[in-house]
Amino acid sequence: MGRTYFVEEAIGQYLSGLSTKLKPYVTGLLIGQCSPQRDYVIWAVRTPPKEEQKEDSISPSKLASVDEEWITTHASQVSRMLPGGLLVLGVFIIATPELSKDSQNALRKLIFSVEKSLTKRRLWKPAEEDVSDRAALQICSATKKVVCRTYDVQDPKSSAKPADWKYQSALSASWLALDCTVNVNIHIPLLATSRNHDLEKNTKNGLNRWSKQIEDSVFLINGQVKDDDTELLEGQVSTKQQGISSAQFSDVKVLTQLSQSSSHRSTATVQVCSGSINLKGAVKCRAYVHNNKPKVKEAIQALKRDIINTLSDRCEILFEDLIINEGPHQKNFKREYHVLPQRLFVPVAGSSVMLSDYKFRDEAAGEVQERFVEMFDQSVQAEDIHIAEEFNT
Repeated sequence: MGRTYFVEEAIGQYLSGLSTKLKPYVTGLLIGQCSPQRDYVIWAVRTPPKEEQKEDSISPSKLASVDEEWITTHASQVSRMLPGGLLVLGVFIIATPELSKDSQNALRKLIFSVEKSLTKRRLWKPAEEDVSDRAALQICSATKKVVCRTYDVQDPKSSAKPADWKYQSALSASWLALDCTVNVNIHIPLLATSRNHDLEKNTKNGLNRWSKQIEDSVFLINGQVKDDDTELLEGQVSTKQQGISSAQFSDVKVLTQLSQSSSHRSTATVQVCSGSINLKGAVKCRAYVHNNKPKVKEAIQALKRDIINTLSDRCEILFEDLIINEGPHQKNFKREYHVLPQRLFVPVAGSSVMLSDYKFRDEAAGEVQERFVEMFDQSVQAEDIHIAEEFNT
């Protein structure tokens, strides 16, 4: 039995709209949520055209010329804009009948390179129950025929398996949302033995240690510790029953352990340091879960990953900004303060799930709006941009 993808109805209209503007082929990403029983696709977004392609209306006609690097870069940027619980779960190609034979090979290649790029950036370890199948969607621009297959990204020799592609209306209109604010105070020593302070590498190592703390934390959902295998909505009236088309929010508190239990032997080491990095502030975290009897375990795992992602993503964004504005960051004995970008959330029509992004203090709302158009092919109103937190250092 292959996997079944339940797909937001509006995606069908979006994809057929793309195929009418076709120049031999169009590629893009499928975004949604995997669960043990079924997968949900709630957005599809085309690969943004490169500057030179915008100017030149003649695009390459062979699929061998698909720009793998450009598509994986787009996937990395998009994954930063996804709250907890959502991921890039596939790739699509809309192509002319002449290119249909090559489409499957191109899709297979793209799926593995996108997954490799996304995995490299993650600080959390995948769980045993994580779904490793990713969708390859092929659409013929002439006949509009849709063929969906999956590849197991953990198996490089994986062959295509057939999958069902089923449209459904208001698929994510009443998903469940978990919200929490995590106070961060991370101290990362810089060893005197390292010739150059590679701030990015040291920060990543420090965040790696901190992420293990988050993985081991206790999560209180609406003030209660719940068993992993209980249903998240147990004892609550669901929004479906209430007839409300919106997210049902749960307030979550994160309790991190102060120290290891006495059964763990301490192995402290003394190292000479010549500086340190301190990350301080309160970060707003959010995860969304499907409303088909989700388990507590699924919800908490999605929120843990959002906590880890939101801090590592904005450190990455800060370092990219520093490199653009100041050149590579080398050894520096001055005390410097850098403000991490703020998190914001943006509603999307027809869904209770919001998209996420980050903005620096000097960035205007217009720049955020441009980013959503480029990355998500979605226009966003300035008044719909919800800044979620104070600035953090």
